[in-house]
Amino acid sequence: MAGTKIDLSGHNAIVTGGAAGMGLAMAQRLARSGANVCIWDLDRDAIDWAVAELSANAGDVTVFGEVADISDPSAVDAALTATRKRFDSVEITINNAGIAGPNVVSWEYPIEDWRQVIAVDLVGTFLVSRAVIPLMLEKSYGRIVNIASVAGKEGNPNASAYSAAKAGVIGLTKSLGKELATTGILVNCVTPAAVHTALFDQMTQEHVDYMLSKIPMGRLGLPDEVAAMVTWLCSEECSFSTGAVFDLSGGRATY
Repeated sequence: MAGTKIDLSGHNAIVTGGAAGMGLAMAQRLARSGANVCIWDLDRDAIDWAVAELSANAGDVTVFGEVADISDPSAVDAALTATRKRFDSVEITINNAGIAGPNVVSWEYPIEDWRQVIAVDLVGTFLVSRAVIPLMLEKSYGRIVNIASVAGKEGNPNASAYSAAKAGVIGLTKSLGKELATTGILVNCVTPAAVHTALFDQMTQEHVDYMLSKIPMGRLGLPDEVAAMVTWLCSEECSFSTGAVFDLSGGRATY
């Protein structure tokens, strides 16, 4: 899906969880739009593969990757330091990295699994945003897009940690949007319904079937469809939306 050309020339972008799935689709769309892209992910082999894929089709833009555990403040700082050796500024950040956690009822949810989902999906989004915002303030310009989920709006059964974390991402987005509203830095989030990625491998088929049954369009979303909306939110054309929630739900979301 090539999509409409959005001009991001001269901008530097970080995409967390950018080595596969929706993150890779977003990194590809940003690079095709002229942005330099740094992928942050946990798996060096996956990063190297993704960078090779991007570089083969990205034209003259700079593409590279850094290993980063976004749930660890020191790892976030180290990844940003390494990124800045190549980028003198960061105008775009997409907080996409996330995990699903097990599909069990809340009162049987393993405590350590709960903590890990919150640490990656919510705390990680906070830590990365906290790290890049000072760089954006220096230029009085920036675009942060957080990947939440329709689960954060509705609450999926047997996915309480994921639902709670993504609800937190929505709340964090709104707070940051208000705090930065007069700075030239816009912070928005998108709330996809089920999008077919490797994250599904962590879910039971019963849970996948439940999510699909809730989508009026009767199909799963595509990573490229998420990338299209996110790329616009990263652009200068997005100029009067901040602290906002954009649905990608195939008609599922009711508010």
